[in-house]
Amino acid sequence: MSEKLLTRYIHEPAQVNLQTFVLRGGYQGARRALCDLTPDQVIAEVDQSGLRGKGGAGFPAGFKWKAVPRDAPVKYVVVNADESEPGTFKDRLLLEHDPHQLIEGILIAAYAIGAHKAFVYTRGEFFRAREVLMRAMDEAAAYGYLGRHILGTDFDLEIVVHAGAGAYIAGEESGLLESLEGKRAMPRLRPPYPAQKGLYGQPTLLNNVETLCHVGHILRLGADGYKAHGMPALFSVSGHVARPGVYELPLGTPLREMIFEHAGGMHPARRFKACFPGGSSSAILVEEHLDTPMDYDSLRKAGSMLGSAAVIVMDDTTCMVKVIARAVEFYRDESCGKCTPCREGTVWMSQVLERVLHGHGRTEDLDLMAGIAKGMTGTCLCPLGESVPPSLGNSLRYFREEYEAHIRTGRCNVAVPA
Repeated sequence: MSEKLLTRYIHEPAQVNLQTFVLRGGYQGARRALCDLTPDQVIAEVDQSGLRGKGGAGFPAGFKWKAVPRDAPVKYVVVNADESEPGTFKDRLLLEHDPHQLIEGILIAAYAIGAHKAFVYTRGEFFRAREVLMRAMDEAAAYGYLGRHILGTDFDLEIVVHAGAGAYIAGEESGLLESLEGKRAMPRLRPPYPAQKGLYGQPTLLNNVETLCHVGHILRLGADGYKAHGMPALFSVSGHVARPGVYELPLGTPLREMIFEHAGGMHPARRFKACFPGGSSSAILVEEHLDTPMDYDSLRKAGSMLGSAAVIVMDDTTCMVKVIARAVEFYRDESCGKCTPCREGTVWMSQVLERVLHGHGRTEDLDLMAGIAKGMTGTCLCPLGESVPPSLGNSLRYFREEYEAHIRTGRCNVAVPA
């Protein structure tokens, strides 16, 4: 990758200002889209770029845009800025340090599908991000990039920023729409999908913050020029590494390179043990997976997923039983309770893990947990409940002796150095 696209100026304070953003090539993509291309040509450009959703599902962005009916009189763009997947912090970085990237992406997306109103649904705790974004929106409106007759065309757009209330389930797209409508965040039955019947029952394009931040660059460089940059992506790397942070790297960068070269590797006298490659919703990977390319298909073949591209690294001082118990506890507490497998399965799993952790476990508990996980697989209404079985399964596969030690001795057998 010759140069960074999304994070090239992320650490320069002036990047939040519209004039600086424009001097560095900002809004060129929006100008090309609105002044030189038809909406269908814009969608075709995004489609040809190969951009895929960065919120977790990895769905092709162009296909999603094409699914919104052209003849609907009212349509919306909704931005998922409810970054609540554990270990993920790339969207907050973009919102706080380069907000015009997102505004430009929203503008292009709205023009492409024919929407005149957009909503940015932010995580409730993102106080600074909302402040920076709303200030940038005021600038954009003052300079003719938002409002009426944008860039001298007949296209109008209004953006509304909405603060969520801290529910993890609101990161799921249909739960987000319910919350945005003023209801409790609970997933909807699908079909219909948001592209056909979304916010207020109208066709809705719903994309993640990072996804839309790519769009301005795609329209500025063209699909081929964008792909020449190596299909850039943002990775949130945290945990037991020397240099945690957000790294912009080409899709397909090996996990080993990401952890040991870019993030500085383990702390002294520590060894890599395992990691979540795509947030806590992804199945954990171990040392034998270190050469896996960090892309959608390679991780799927390895039995995991890219998800939100949040790499949570654990060294050899980590008790995997405690890690899985904490993850299950999180999903138990965040379950909306709408579907039985998730509502009951997370509670049952948590109870068994607590028993194992505190010295009251039984050997048959391992098979019991595997059975509960099987009952939660493919049966939940949304991905929340489905997030529990993959990592539990891999932890039992690669670290079964740690579970057995807890059951046998009532304590952890992982040696923690002084």
